Amino acid sequence: MQNFIKAIEKAYESDASVGSSSTIEGIFAEFKTKLNRGEIRAAEKVNDRWQVNGWVKKGVLLGFRLGKLVDYSIDARFRYFDKDTYPLKNVRLEDGIRQVPGGSSVRDGSYVAPGVVIMPPAYINVGAYVGKNTMVDSHALVGSCAQIGERVHLSAGCQIGGVLEPIGAMPVIIEDDVLVGGNSGIYDGTVVRKNAVIGAGTVLTASTPVYDLSRGQIYRKTENEPLTIPEGAVVVPGSRPASGDFAATNKISLYTPVIVKYRDARTSAATALEEALR
Repeated sequence: MQNFIKAIEKAYESDASVGSSSTIEGIFAEFKTKLNRGEIRAAEKVNDRWQVNGWVKKGVLLGFRLGKLVDYSIDARFRYFDKDTYPLKNVRLEDGIRQVPGGSSVRDGSYVAPGVVIMPPAYINVGAYVGKNTMVDSHALVGSCAQIGERVHLSAGCQIGGVLEPIGAMPVIIEDDVLVGGNSGIYDGTVVRKNAVIGAGTVLTASTPVYDLSRGQIYRKTENEPLTIPEGAVVVPGSRPASGDFAATNKISLYTPVIVKYRDARTSAATALEEALR
């Protein structure tokens, strides 16, 4: 694997572009095959800490440089144009993925595990990893290089940001058995630990602190650590008073996510409804 990593790094640092050598194109083809199989990932957990595999991000970016714009149109009315290195993923029946008809798109260079359900319309971008038995509901987005665990429920309208660039930046991480409520947004390399529940309409970003009412703590992104939602946390939209006399006079509050409790048997039972959909 080390030789392969060095080959990707070298190709990325070169002036590889459309019409590059067959050697570089062959390296990229092997790279994309590994991405599609889930053998390599943009980020992975090592000793309970997530780390970025920058060389994988470089490989994804290499594909954009190597690709040329081609016509993927269905007919004269449905017109589509994209790089030929990242067409739609070739999903087969034997892959065990339930992709319901109705306008969903899964881009080549992403990994979608057996048992995943994709409700229309949904979108899974290049470099993303979606674990077994996860539900990607209608109007949900899995951004480039986002890492989604097993048995996750991405509810309708939720947006999981990616983070392809900068290369060293952490993509969004959603660990196993997480429920992400409808119309939620998780961005800027946020890490959501396993068994957490993100309530409908919650937005998590690098610039928004999260207040933990149960533990009396405040969670923020730091220079060295991403914003991390603890295991089993139940997060809902909340507010906090804005500072200053003007804000006080006019009773202005700012949005902030709030951890109201930690997941117990009762909250776990509520998410069991997911199983009826599989």
